Amino acid sequence: MAERSFVQAKQETPSYLRTSPRTPATLPADLLEAASKRLSMAALLYAITYFIDYSNDRFFSVSPLGGTASPLVGDVTAVVSIGLSLIVFFVARSGRFETQFLLDMGLVYWAVGALGIEVGKFWWLPFGFELTGISWVCVWLVLFPLIVPTTPGKTLLAALVTASMGPLMYLIALVARGGPTPEGMYVLDLFLPYYLSAGLAFIGSRIIYQLGCDVGEARQMGSYRLIKLLGRGGIGEVWIAKHRLLARLAAVKLLSSEVLGATGEGGVNRVALRRFEREAQATAALRSPHTVELYDFGTTDNGSFYYAMELLDGFDLESLVTRFGPIPAERAIGFLIQACDSLAEAHGNGLIHRDIKPSNIYVCRLGIQHDFIKILDFGLVKDYSQDGTDQTQLTREGITTGTPAYMSPETALGQGEVDARSDIYSLGCVAYWLLTGQLVFEEKTSMKVILQHIQTPPVPPSERSELEIPEDLEKLVLSCLEKERDQRPQTALELSRQLVACQVAEPWTQERAEQWWTLHQPSQPSAG
Repeated sequence: MAERSFVQAKQETPSYLRTSPRTPATLPADLLEAASKRLSMAALLYAITYFIDYSNDRFFSVSPLGGTASPLVGDVTAVVSIGLSLIVFFVARSGRFETQFLLDMGLVYWAVGALGIEVGKFWWLPFGFELTGISWVCVWLVLFPLIVPTTPGKTLLAALVTASMGPLMYLIALVARGGPTPEGMYVLDLFLPYYLSAGLAFIGSRIIYQLGCDVGEARQMGSYRLIKLLGRGGIGEVWIAKHRLLARLAAVKLLSSEVLGATGEGGVNRVALRRFEREAQATAALRSPHTVELYDFGTTDNGSFYYAMELLDGFDLESLVTRFGPIPAERAIGFLIQACDSLAEAHGNGLIHRDIKPSNIYVCRLGIQHDFIKILDFGLVKDYSQDGTDQTQLTREGITTGTPAYMSPETALGQGEVDARSDIYSLGCVAYWLLTGQLVFEEKTSMKVILQHIQTPPVPPSERSELEIPEDLEKLVLSCLEKERDQRPQTALELSRQLVACQVAEPWTQERAEQWWTLHQPSQPSAG
């Protein structure tokens, strides 16, 4: 069957699916967050440097530059400057404030920090003492906006205020201490580097900010703007994204030009493209509520391929068990029944997932429902209703695909046609993980794990778990793990019916699920 590929789609994609060139109003959220963390480190470095420098002048010098001013002013300034820097450090690290607000406050701290430096310098100097070299304020002026970038306009205003702290403090010290009026050329030579540094700060900030905006523009995927990277794996990256017009967040899976590489026809890795396209097509074709929902797909002007899907509020089953331990049998049964719903539809459409594992199954909250299961990542899906060269090129006989810890014996051997019963074997491995918190076979190498799946009968899960596992559920899980696929449940619907028939001491209700989620809600949404 002839199919259009992403390579063709790139040339034919309607304009509404492509990135419109525009500059975001602010830096991308993750860059703002990184800048706020750098603000905290800049404040800490300032506090440490100020303490060392002031301690050396105050306590270890023979005379604090022979100044006539009271040491009290310098002591108070040191305490305030160091204390304020530590406050900025802890506030920026706390995560309690909006990042943009923190960066705006950082500009205020930039100017106040310069004032602290100038008090420590000019208040101690005797009149007639000529300063030479570049002030530390100039260094502070140039470096700060490179570490903590913000809009060029704000930077310019804050830089001019910061540069003016030197002349201001010099004037205050002159008036307060009644010193003689200095020569104009001396003052110009002294403070001209401050304003030159302010100009360099503005230029540097403008370059850094524009680079950040370019990153934000590059992250525009059709109607979605990438906000935060969730993870990498397989053939792409997954980001939290926001629709430009709707309030809805989404998870965007991205196959970038770097991932594609320069291989194959036209400098494009066609196998990676076809797998990515096949995953999008397979996901979009399924309507089970327990299959992750696909919103959109397309290409961008910079050569990236993407699709957008629902953002899930929950945990993948690998993280769930790793964090909270094995789950009760009645809860595991509910998870598995829902997974069977998704797989039954896929198998009915001739699609084999081939990578069923805990990290590809999410439990989440959906509306008012709790413990709702979603199957995702159809990147290795195979359409066994087709018999074409495309399928054989993407998956050749004798080559294993999937994850060794959840791989069926026939998949591991790479012999014969893999069918729906392979997914049932993998789901049996998932059930084993849910009930015991352990893999069916645990070995040091992938090859040894694969050999165990081919040759070794599994240990009954009840022997590896402290939780009570009903006998009929254990027998069903072990039947899913049979080496001969004819001895397993033959369809996902058959497996679902047998799961429903399993007897448990206490059913897992929505009330129990809601109580669990109230105590253990995730810190952030997870990608579908």
